[in-house]
Amino acid sequence: MTVKATGKQWYWSYNYPDNGQIEFDSLMLKEGERKEGQPRLLAVDNEMVVPVNKTVRVITTGADVIHSFAVPSFGIKIDAVPGRINETWFKATREGIYYGQCSELCGKDHAYMPIAVHVVSEQAFAAWLEEAKKKYARDGVVPATNVATAQ
Repeated sequence: MTVKATGKQWYWSYNYPDNGQIEFDSLMLKEGERKEGQPRLLAVDNEMVVPVNKTVRVITTGADVIHSFAVPSFGIKIDAVPGRINETWFKATREGIYYGQCSELCGKDHAYMPIAVHVVSEQAFAAWLEEAKKKYARDGVVPATNVATAQ
């Protein structure tokens, strides 16, 4: 399966091109938004969700400046460069939430663009996928999320 990660100042957008063009933004949770047990500066509102024991191809790009998609638990770190596509992959063998961060100094809020990958069972992924198709798409078209106007 493929997930496209686009680095933006200062959050990540994820696209699932193999699964109906699902696309959403992932922003760090602010102090009052975190639930019990969610780590400070790493928890996000929308996690990248992938199935366990499946090879996940990650393609990266940058929308504005150079970012770097890094998840140490999977041994991946790859630049997200505007106008270019880079590619890596990982295969998570255990369910759970794995954290990473942008690893390229990309501007004033560089330290506030974490990566959270939620690895789930095949069944849970299928259920998430059905829900995501409803949540992140309207009439078969993915809505364009504009974080700048939402703030």
